[in-house]
Amino acid sequence: MEFKYEIITDEEIEYCRDLCNELMAFQKSKAHITPELFDHMNFDTRMVPSVKSALHNYTVIVKDGEKIVAYVYSNISPKEAYSNNFAAFFELSSVRKKNVGCLSQFFIKEEYRQYGIGSKLFDMSMDWLKQFEDVEDYFIFVSNGNDNALKFYKHKGFLVSHTILNGFITVLRQ
Repeated sequence: MEFKYEIITDEEIEYCRDLCNELMAFQKSKAHITPELFDHMNFDTRMVPSVKSALHNYTVIVKDGEKIVAYVYSNISPKEAYSNNFAAFFELSSVRKKNVGCLSQFFIKEEYRQYGIGSKLFDMSMDWLKQFEDVEDYFIFVSNGNDNALKFYKHKGFLVSHTILNGFITVLRQ
């Protein structure tokens, strides 16, 4: 296997459609707290609005040959973007600066896990996020039941801050 990492533009996010939808199905399959919340979550309702509303976006796809096998999507957004009709993801007053960084979506096809793709995508995203001087708070939101993701992010230095929506999402912060 020879992996190729490609940074894509906002106009090319359609490349992530299938994997984003796979991510939502995967999260639903793992969830033990209100899995039905995932019924209306997909590429069009999650990724597209996030890309459109963020100040800056960073999306990397990973190819094995021509097959896209993984992606990560991170963004810089005003902190107010994380207090909406769905939930208040963190206490706005806990963030001193006006913008936050978020590693928003991360998915690797199951048969491609354990090859170091996750660590490389994580590092690429964190390097990108940390270049913004107006950001000092970084968040990752992990759906309930996704214990492997939680363990991975904690190993990478993120700490559990709190849960929201009665435990539906664990908020990690660095």
